[in-house]
Amino acid sequence: MPKKADAVIIGGGVMGCAIAYNLAKQGLKSIVIEKSDIGGEASGSNGGGVRQSARNLKEMPLAMESIQIYGRLHEELGMDVEYVREGNLRLCTSDEELESMRQSVENQKTTGLELEMLDRKQVLEINPYVGEKVIGASYCPTDGHVNPFLVTYGFFKKAKSLGAQFHTHEEAREIRLQKGKVSAVVTDKNTFETDLVVDAAGTTGRKVANMVGLDFPMRPLFSEALITEPYPALFKQMVGHAKGLFYGRQTVHGPFFWGGFVGTEQFIYREGKPLFHYIGPATSQMVIDFFPVLKDVHVIRTWSGLIAQMSDGLPVLGFAQEVPGFVFATGFSGHGFGLAPVIGRLISELIMDCTTSIPISDFCYGRFSRGSDQECACQGNAACTTFTAICPMKREWLKSIKSQ
Repeated sequence: MPKKADAVIIGGGVMGCAIAYNLAKQGLKSIVIEKSDIGGEASGSNGGGVRQSARNLKEMPLAMESIQIYGRLHEELGMDVEYVREGNLRLCTSDEELESMRQSVENQKTTGLELEMLDRKQVLEINPYVGEKVIGASYCPTDGHVNPFLVTYGFFKKAKSLGAQFHTHEEAREIRLQKGKVSAVVTDKNTFETDLVVDAAGTTGRKVANMVGLDFPMRPLFSEALITEPYPALFKQMVGHAKGLFYGRQTVHGPFFWGGFVGTEQFIYREGKPLFHYIGPATSQMVIDFFPVLKDVHVIRTWSGLIAQMSDGLPVLGFAQEVPGFVFATGFSGHGFGLAPVIGRLISELIMDCTTSIPISDFCYGRFSRGSDQECACQGNAACTTFTAICPMKREWLKSIKSQ
């Protein structure tokens, strides 16, 4: 017999868990379907960067709000998530990189972001361990980093305590429609009746959208990362190359996390999570070039993962007018983890009230077929009722069933 769910969220990464938590706070009990483990894909293989700087300006309001939420997240989730807010240095090694970074900084400052350019002397005052090739950097003092495992687990644990259900090692196979609307999700183990599906499936997000006849330009992008043995504390900032060739941080326990790109990642995708013999050493060499003090530190583990890379680098958020009851929350292109707290809240707001406290029209699915000027929320839409709509208005639905 099919099970009933207020909402089914496909994807048990940090986005799916954050959405489930925020919906549960509002009284909506979700079922989260994850084909591997909670946080077992990109949410468990990223660097935990919580940054505003070096983002597309369209994402900046989301990133700035998410920073505020991260500052109190340990209290909300009831656990330490190892949040460190000590800034982000984007290191430059040439006049060309400096000039490009200056222009980027000026553009970003128009959003109200606290950001500045530093010369080499100023960089050394913040981080005295950078190598001689560094001639300057951008610096955002309000950026930081966090433990991605703890954040994901914290959202999972809190959502579960509020009534959300999690089905791991279970794969969504079909989304059933009735008269064009979402009616059920079929997995390899269960059938869940629901009028609401959230696509938070990361690199599988395109496949999930295909289940309801939708498509968007996203592809998996290969990435590798590494972790070192513990080392005495050197610096607390998130650091990275101006062009994103490498990035990393020292964790609160001493090991360094580093990730990097060698330029061939888009051509070497394979099934599974393979490792390539040259990427780890190339990343290590870049780190040594920028931080010579780390030349004798041992790497103890490397791993790979996949990034849900969109053609325009922006996520897909909100309802699909073509399929009532289908919600996008995917395609974050390698920089979504830092946005998870605010995305969880905004998707919950959209589902409950058909509007969001921060506009998300720049990320609407309709931008691919109808242009960029699309509203994802349906506030004021005459079709938006308790019973039939682009958006379900779940708060009104909850009121209606409680009054019966």
